[in-house]
Amino acid sequence: MPYADRTARVERKTGETEVKVALNLDGRGAVSCSTGIGFFDHMIDLLGRHAGFDIELEARGDLGVDAHHTVEDAAICLGRAVSDSLGDKRGINRYGHVLLPMDEALVMVALDLSGRGFLSLEADFKTPRAGDMDTDLVEEFLRSFALNGGITLHVRVLAGKNTHHMVEAVFKGLARALRTAVARGGGEEVPSTKGVL
Repeated sequence: MPYADRTARVERKTGETEVKVALNLDGRGAVSCSTGIGFFDHMIDLLGRHAGFDIELEARGDLGVDAHHTVEDAAICLGRAVSDSLGDKRGINRYGHVLLPMDEALVMVALDLSGRGFLSLEADFKTPRAGDMDTDLVEEFLRSFALNGGITLHVRVLAGKNTHHMVEAVFKGLARALRTAVARGGGEEVPSTKGVL
């Protein structure tokens, strides 16, 4: 029996933002991202390429205030898209983890596609901004993504001096852990003794 397509489209419109996301978990890492936040666009590009996901993300937000609402709502939509595209999660690995180096930075990411959204983040970024994005927004992105994706997510920045490298390693680590977790490990069973995730 052939596998079903694992794709999703999610849109969100508020008084602060308008976000559209299209996701294909079984893509080739093709990414088109336009949020008005150059560094964030770069991180989404890394996420898609290293996870092997095709991502189309378009966001218009109140950047005259700051980037918070745009990053948060993009994360909400991406998280929902991951959850929607996984369906009942039959045959997936469910778990993923990686220890990822980038130059002097070292990051550990471990996650479970459990259906229970949770974030534990330990990171000491050395500067308040990376490019044109506040580093506080890394946590906001990860939390909104995890809660809306039903992902139990643990991230530890174990070493690093360069903030750009540290944040980039977080996004690459998230991507690589997701790539493992969403992969089909064989069979048609839901990977849980409860029979549902």
